[in-house]
Amino acid sequence: MSLQEYLNAKPLYYDEIDYSRMPRVYEKIKHSLKIPKIIHIIGTNGKGTTGRFLATALFANGYRVGHYTSPHILEFNERVWLNGENASDEELQNAHEELQKLLSKEDADALSYFEYTTILSMLVFSECEFVVMEAGLGGEHDATAVFPKVVTLVTPIAYDHEAFLGSDISQIATTKLNAIQKSAIIANQRFGEVYDVAQSLADKNIYRVDERLDEDDKKNILEISKNLSLAPYLVQNLSLSISALKFLGVSYKADDFKNAKLFGRLSRVAKNVIVDVGHNALAASSIAEALAGEKFTLIYNSYRDKNYKEILSILKPIVLSVEIIEVVNQRVEEIEKIQNALDDLGIKHTIFKEIKEEQNYLVFGSFSVAEKFLKEHMGVAKYTI
Repeated sequence: MSLQEYLNAKPLYYDEIDYSRMPRVYEKIKHSLKIPKIIHIIGTNGKGTTGRFLATALFANGYRVGHYTSPHILEFNERVWLNGENASDEELQNAHEELQKLLSKEDADALSYFEYTTILSMLVFSECEFVVMEAGLGGEHDATAVFPKVVTLVTPIAYDHEAFLGSDISQIATTKLNAIQKSAIIANQRFGEVYDVAQSLADKNIYRVDERLDEDDKKNILEISKNLSLAPYLVQNLSLSISALKFLGVSYKADDFKNAKLFGRLSRVAKNVIVDVGHNALAASSIAEALAGEKFTLIYNSYRDKNYKEILSILKPIVLSVEIIEVVNQRVEEIEKIQNALDDLGIKHTIFKEIKEEQNYLVFGSFSVAEKFLKEHMGVAKYTI
């Protein structure tokens, strides 16, 4: 059975998660895995771009590097980046066949889509010197947390996935920061409770990002940001990646980041269309800040578990109207409820049909929204890095 057929048979989402499963399976097979030096990335927003900045710079410095990220937009291969490009179908299939030999049928069948993919990636990365590993939705209980790490990077933490992580920032931060093993670097945070939780972890070496950067670093960050035309929130992610390089003792130069592309983050896919896979209030705030002064037709949809009324309220200053794109997904909210929220906010809305040349569009809401739009309305089946 091919990898894709095998994964298609596994559910993508769970109402409850067995947190003991991944550690139990990993314990059985860990001696058969070659584990490189792992930089673990946790947080709510910015994990993917922080990881890609770091992985790209490490690769530019001559290291063999893997970057594990999720979810994907157009094709599964996006999740497993190896030495500057997405893993090939052949590399992924070979790893799948190897993993099937390592696991008992019972364990292979029991692992979730994300858990299986996480172990699979380690087989693809077996010859790497560094692996940048992005957590899924969680921290201490995430499938990625089972591996030994040299350092953990903490991106901004905010409200998201409250059903699994906790109902307030302190609970969410505690769940995430408990993934730290020895050392961590924390990005600038909007919520002071994150720093309070970090301070309570007295047995860990935890630094704030600015503590790891000197004046030369700050000048370099400005130069790189200008060269890459980075939005403000991406500058923060770049800063965190550079702090990680310094922690690892790796020198860097501005050119090391020139190929640091991660599709779907304020990506301009046409002269009048910007796509971003953000899907929570913190992401909406970053987008509204980055695009302040401009006006867009927002192509939008939302999962039920997101506070979409708050998200739409945050985006309102840059939105002329909303066009709801219809998405088939078990987590998607009923269109009527989103329409009611838009009515309450006084935002004009309709159902999305097609792109019009005279309008500027922002596509935002989730990876599913981006996938549906790109595949069915832009004719994009895959992208090249």
